[in-house]
Amino acid sequence: MKHLVRASSLAALGLLSLLSAARAQSTSEEEELAQAFGDKTTVSIATGAPQLLRRAPAVASVITAADMATAGVTDLDQALATVPGLHVSRNLQAYNPLYVIRGIYSEYNNQTLVLYNGVPMTNMFIGNRGAMWASMPVHNVSRVEVIRGPGSALYGADAYAGVINIITKSATELNGMEAGVRLGSFASQDAWLQYGHQSGTSSWSGYLRVASTDGQRKTIGADAQTGLDALFATKASRAPGPVNLGYQAIDAHVEANVDKLKLRAGYTLRDDVQPGAGAASALDPVGRGRSQRWNASIGLSDLALSDDLRLNLTGSFFQFVNQFPTPLQLLPPGAFGGAFPNGMFGAPNTWERQIRTQAMLEYRGVKGHSLRVAMGHDDLNMYRTQEFKNFTVIASGPFKGLPSPLPDARVIEVPVADSFVTPHRRRVSYVYAQDEWSVARDWTLTAGVRHDQYSDFGSTTNPRAALVWDASLDVTVKLLAGRAFRAPSFSEEYSINNPVIQGNPALKPERIGTTELAVSWQASTDTQWQLSAFRYTAADMIRATAVGGGTSEYQNTGTQRGHGLEMEVTKDLSRDLRLAANLSFQRATDKATGQDVGYAPHRMGYVRADWRFDQAWSLAAQLKHVGSRKRPAGDARQPIRDYTSADFTLRHAPNARGWEFALSLRNAFDADIREPSLAPGTSLPNDLPQAGRALDAQVLYRF
Repeated sequence: MKHLVRASSLAALGLLSLLSAARAQSTSEEEELAQAFGDKTTVSIATGAPQLLRRAPAVASVITAADMATAGVTDLDQALATVPGLHVSRNLQAYNPLYVIRGIYSEYNNQTLVLYNGVPMTNMFIGNRGAMWASMPVHNVSRVEVIRGPGSALYGADAYAGVINIITKSATELNGMEAGVRLGSFASQDAWLQYGHQSGTSSWSGYLRVASTDGQRKTIGADAQTGLDALFATKASRAPGPVNLGYQAIDAHVEANVDKLKLRAGYTLRDDVQPGAGAASALDPVGRGRSQRWNASIGLSDLALSDDLRLNLTGSFFQFVNQFPTPLQLLPPGAFGGAFPNGMFGAPNTWERQIRTQAMLEYRGVKGHSLRVAMGHDDLNMYRTQEFKNFTVIASGPFKGLPSPLPDARVIEVPVADSFVTPHRRRVSYVYAQDEWSVARDWTLTAGVRHDQYSDFGSTTNPRAALVWDASLDVTVKLLAGRAFRAPSFSEEYSINNPVIQGNPALKPERIGTTELAVSWQASTDTQWQLSAFRYTAADMIRATAVGGGTSEYQNTGTQRGHGLEMEVTKDLSRDLRLAANLSFQRATDKATGQDVGYAPHRMGYVRADWRFDQAWSLAAQLKHVGSRKRPAGDARQPIRDYTSADFTLRHAPNARGWEFALSLRNAFDADIREPSLAPGTSLPNDLPQAGRALDAQVLYRF
């Protein structure tokens, strides 16, 4: 596939060269400003319909394509790292991103719902975006909208800590073709083409991207096998050694609109995905993964049933395949005192199919009210599972729960009943209602409730209310309250034959209740302030609990309480210079112990300056500080190291059409950035090292 990436890069470069003689018309001054900074005044994620951001019944952020281009953002993770109260952490498996909102941390980040054009990207087995996320490019992304706080009253399961909606570019936004190439550190290569065309009420667009990278190679000083070596007097560990983060990628997306009908389809491949710090916290240079996502959706919007009644119909299909063509090497050759001379291997493979349908009515026949009522059904089917391994689990005796090698130490496909999990299916039916009521002049009350009926664990009902007051022309105050839930994943409910942890079919969903106060102040035409404070209580949290014999089981146990403050300011010092900054503070404690829950930063700071020092040239500088990350109970290591990183992007974009160049330097001062490994820290005592200084260059042509 690397040959495909190189060939595509050369083809794109050739296309750029052929088109270099074309001339584009100059944009107006207003268009230049929009291109440089983007329109961030509206948001749709808060209610399901576009509205002014300052009046939206949620604490929300918007990141536009223009904003990302100016800052040199190339990946979703880089974009989200700029959002106040949101920290992008990593877990050990392929360094998958954890979008930690307001200190709510878990190993798989199941509590943050990610939508792609409004459709959940949730992998049912793990409960997040899957084990091999690898990357999410933003070439084809129009905007990213983020809610910090509960969203289950509108979006259902897993809209717990927050909701992220990724919205792709329309044909109108593209309005022609774009071809681009990016090369960077870690042997990274990226090439893409996208095109959009509109004619009357019809339009269509397409996007194709191929990429590969060797990944950063920071050193893991000690791993799980290091501890086993000390126990068995062996020298099997590959640590110190480099983290393994290479992968290859294909992304494709097509969209067609005919009047009120919208059709979308896409394909995502992540291949030769290396396992990061190792699936079992032991360095693995051997294992390779592959994930494939197929998605399709159809929508009929704004169908007039009467003057005041509108009908919206949506349906989506999502297929997710997660495989390990080369099994993961869980432990290296010589593990367990030589019991595994070739190493301990496993390959847990899953196939999922998700079908979602929804019908929504909008009624505006009552003065001062905008009422929405919807009902839907989701069919979530993990229809196939498969496992290859060279070990079994000791079922009884003093070594119960420990792995034992299979005869001849061969890696074989085991019967489904003896594998890590068997196929399972979940059906969800739901109904929700929401009313936006203009209570009085300058006062709007948004109230909603959603009821979900699950085929496996029963029902859950989650309300929300938001009172928005336009205190003056310049000040808006919001008082928000809501409840949300996280559904247990299939791995938490149904995992079997695992030497470490077992599933629990009796699990209930996690629950959270949140109250928020937000104030937005337009101090002047060029200065905007926002302050938000929050408090939450999370209960029935799903945690692994020891049940004896060296084995744990998932159980609903514990309550977490958190509170915090987020401040944002944006100021245009001139038409060519914009400053943006935010500060976040949070603390979360375990109710039973009163101790800090750990992992998430207590404070974060972000400063960005965008300077257009010439009509065509701009320089963006970003500074990010992450600090005061504590260890959870039972982890005696020192607190996680604070860090401050700096990024710079020099961009040349003279016109809306024609050539564009960008050069980005990330982590410019080579800060030692680490994300926490799990407690008690004996497996990866030095945490997860992140990329050092990196450089990438991008060239594209629009015509």
